[in-house]
Amino acid sequence: MSVRVRFAPSPTGDLHVGGARTALFNWLMARKLGGTFILRVEDTDGARNTAEASAGIIKGLRWLGLDWDEGPEVGGGCGPYFQSQRKAIYDAYLSKLKASGRVYTEENGAVRFKFSRTAITVHDLVCGDVVFAATEEPDMTVRRPDGSYIFHFVNVVDDIEMGMTHVIRGEDHLSNTWKHVDLFHAFGVTPPTYAHIPLILNPDGSKMSKRDEGSAIEHSYMNAGYLADAVFNYLCMLGWTPKAENEKLSRSELVALFDPLAIHKSNAKFDLKKSLWFNAQYLRELSADELFKHAMPFLKAKSLSWSDEAIAAAAVYSVREKVSLLSELPDWVHYFFREDYSFEADVITKLKGKPENATLLGVVATHLSAANEWSEQGVLDGVEAAAKELNIKPGAMMPLLRFALSGQSRGPGVTTIAHLIGRDATLGRIARTLREVLT
Repeated sequence: MSVRVRFAPSPTGDLHVGGARTALFNWLMARKLGGTFILRVEDTDGARNTAEASAGIIKGLRWLGLDWDEGPEVGGGCGPYFQSQRKAIYDAYLSKLKASGRVYTEENGAVRFKFSRTAITVHDLVCGDVVFAATEEPDMTVRRPDGSYIFHFVNVVDDIEMGMTHVIRGEDHLSNTWKHVDLFHAFGVTPPTYAHIPLILNPDGSKMSKRDEGSAIEHSYMNAGYLADAVFNYLCMLGWTPKAENEKLSRSELVALFDPLAIHKSNAKFDLKKSLWFNAQYLRELSADELFKHAMPFLKAKSLSWSDEAIAAAAVYSVREKVSLLSELPDWVHYFFREDYSFEADVITKLKGKPENATLLGVVATHLSAANEWSEQGVLDGVEAAAKELNIKPGAMMPLLRFALSGQSRGPGVTTIAHLIGRDATLGRIARTLREVLT
């Protein structure tokens, strides 16, 4: 039988990192085994579910690069894929339970499912066989007095209707899985194979909630300047250690290596520094054009504009080794895109700290204006000629020139800055420094 797995989020808010990892593990299994990955939206809670949340979850999954074979925006033979549109199916399945005497209706109209009151074993790929003793809990409500159905019932009905062979979900669902197994048996259906994956915890060991740092895919990753491939790779490492020499693995490598039997039994701890490390590795592998494409929304958000895209891309590329997030780029390169950049306070202090700095800048400006060609080597030749005239080392000129050209004490090489902004801007910025700071 072909593997069929699903991700079934409840649209009550943004896509959470735990939900994203659940979706990712299901997707990996489907792609590894040539199976079917289904997206099913469990939106039966009318008071808490919203269309905006559904759209946000789909947006987050699309950003991560997870595609589904059946579900919203795709279709398929087992729809509808929103539970709010499947009431007729649930009514039909409730009728089956009524016919077999497994439900009864209370005076208030609630319909309850009669538990079998026998020990139930859940066969789990991650947790092993988990035995639940015969329950003493009251029978379970499956339909409320208002006619709406509860999660446990619709979840099982949909897994039957959609032919689920495996259910990979968070460990927090394990304690209720015996109820699902009891329902499967009541319908005369063999339950799917379960794999309850470990929870994601905060660094302090507490369970990660939607309010914690790093929890929301859109806010913590998409808007913060992560690359989707880096987040994908990092999430795979939360609760699973692939049998590979490196942690940084491509999607195709992760698909080939995925094994649900290798998922950890212990909970995973979220590590912000590690997620940033992954992102930095992926950023540094991008070409200048690829990096600039990803950086553009963040540059535009800071009102930075450009007329020459090749030069703008080269400017961004020049600091790729210095950032971990795309959102950090504007602060590192803003002076490439504007002449009204401000001087950092410590830069002003250093510029004014030595009275000879004005003379040094004046001499280097003279030599740069006379450079035969405007290239990084030409800029370096001009600086070296100025240093020779002043009888100082060329390296002593570089911080001073960096201050003048960028207003910052950090950034790419000085010759790179000068080359990219051009001769006129270089001389103009030195003149501005002499006029506004060193007078």
